[in-house]
Amino acid sequence: MIFIGFVCCLALYVACNLGANDVANSMGTSVGSKAITLKQAIAIAGVLEFTGAVLFGRQVSSTLAISIANPDLFITQPQTLLLGMIAVLISCGLWLQIATTKKLPVASSHAVVGAIAGFSWVAAGTQAVKWSSLGEISLAWVLTPLVSGAVAAGFYLLIKRWILEQPQPLIQLDTWMPWLSLILVGVFGVIVLPTVVETLPPTFLPAVPRHDFSLGLGGLAALAITLIGWRKLSRETVAVESVASEGVSVVIERQLARFQLLSACFVAFAHGSNDVGNAIAPLATILYIQNTGSVPQSSLEIPLWVLVLGGVGIVTGLAIWGKQVIATIGEGIIKLEPSSGFAAELATAATILIASSYGLPVSTSHALVGAVVGVGAIKNWRSLSLDTLKSIGLAWVVTIPIATALSAGIFTVLRYFFS
Repeated sequence: MIFIGFVCCLALYVACNLGANDVANSMGTSVGSKAITLKQAIAIAGVLEFTGAVLFGRQVSSTLAISIANPDLFITQPQTLLLGMIAVLISCGLWLQIATTKKLPVASSHAVVGAIAGFSWVAAGTQAVKWSSLGEISLAWVLTPLVSGAVAAGFYLLIKRWILEQPQPLIQLDTWMPWLSLILVGVFGVIVLPTVVETLPPTFLPAVPRHDFSLGLGGLAALAITLIGWRKLSRETVAVESVASEGVSVVIERQLARFQLLSACFVAFAHGSNDVGNAIAPLATILYIQNTGSVPQSSLEIPLWVLVLGGVGIVTGLAIWGKQVIATIGEGIIKLEPSSGFAAELATAATILIASSYGLPVSTSHALVGAVVGVGAIKNWRSLSLDTLKSIGLAWVVTIPIATALSAGIFTVLRYFFS
């Protein structure tokens, strides 16, 4: 029990640092565009990060636990794998804490994948690393900012062309309100709602097909967002009918700020679903070895309480240290308004949730930075802060070798000590 308590504390430490660093990925653009305050961001993200981690975090956690290190080489020495996962927790926690103090949004998925590969290599040689899986994950890392940036640029171009630059933007916004609501709900609903509905007990929906229930629920949500938006837009339009175009612009951004708030909620949910695995996958592996004396092979069931522990850790770190990195994402790359922030967050949520549904541990910071750059390229590419982007890119690049070396070194010390 003392040992299990110790490794749970290590996993909680990693989750806290993960929440402290990665909160910028879910709420940085909303705070940067002034759609919400920092306190509101932390409160909203806390609830949704936890929900995403518990409801949608199993798949990525299982991938990290069994798809980086080759379990076949640890069958006769499960305790070696156990020590390796302890080294992963310690090295990832340390590096994430260092990055947070420097206000750098690093990729926690880089840290945990590099750390697992690092100790595996030391423990059993190069064949201990599943290079094919590592190649797939690395390809996903490269594609994430490109896909997210392209989606964000396209979506912002649509908003800019058909709403912001029209002669009567308020009328255009009124016309586009249902479509914006449908896109917003669709990104979240198509990927997440079926999975959530499948977890409901059979008695909850005795006579309704589950896919029909998901579609109906999504449709009602889109309708509700549209009706509320129309009512608020109608009130504000009356107040600015005789005002200059600057007043009209303020009304439009205020309306889109509400959409941005919802998209930020989706990003927080998406981040919790994907990144919780970085903290709890090593813990789940350790608990499996401790309970069975064997190594997990084709799959690994993640207990609910482990997901809850990861969610609690993310929320705790977010609340205590979360503001450290927000300014870098929200304001350091380019100045954002709700219209541009909405496009960036929606693209980020879509990219990450798709990756989570396939069990790929991608980087939320990759997705959001790529989305912000995509939006910035449409707005005014000369306004992009290249110095900030260089700092972020350098932090991404050095995370893998640093985490690999830390994990390898810590594992070597632990193996020597316990031998």
